[in-house]
Amino acid sequence: MRLVRNLLALVGLLALVAVGAAILVLEPYVNKARGLDESALAVYAGMARTILETGDPMEAMVYQRRADPGLSVADVETALGRAAKEFELHSLGTLPVQRQVLAQTGRDFPLLQIHLFCDPDLASDLIRHNPSTAAFLPCRVIVHEDDNGHIWLMTPNLDLVLHGGRPLPLALQEQALGLQQTLREIVDRAAEADS
Repeated sequence: MRLVRNLLALVGLLALVAVGAAILVLEPYVNKARGLDESALAVYAGMARTILETGDPMEAMVYQRRADPGLSVADVETALGRAAKEFELHSLGTLPVQRQVLAQTGRDFPLLQIHLFCDPDLASDLIRHNPSTAAFLPCRVIVHEDDNGHIWLMTPNLDLVLHGGRPLPLALQEQALGLQQTLREIVDRAAEADS
């Protein structure tokens, strides 16, 4: 009986030591987490859920839509250009990746075009706030064809930029949120070739 009591006391002591050590290790991070945007935990949880479902972190970092069946690449690109112009995003050009791959390797590559857009005022405000934001610019909408011949559109998911760290200044957060909504609306319209 005494042995069991001593073993239980030892287990209790080890548990207390483990809890104390965890508090010492995690306490600085808990304090830092309090300074994050109030939506940060939900953003990270959503990304983790997507990664666990798909096994691919890239899936959590993009917003994507499959184009409606029957739409041609030309239909999608026309709708894409029309929507971007309506939202006053300046086109910086298109990178036809499939042509570059063919030119450099001699091998065919499925359609992959990167359409570049910019809102100069917002871009400059974001870069002034944090120069690392430049890595996410210019805004991109990708048009690609999968192995089954389906056309897809995607744009980066800006949730981490918007809510993944310390809160952005309110005016800048509203502008950036508006940009994310605009990019998603452009993708949605082009996927439906909505004119």
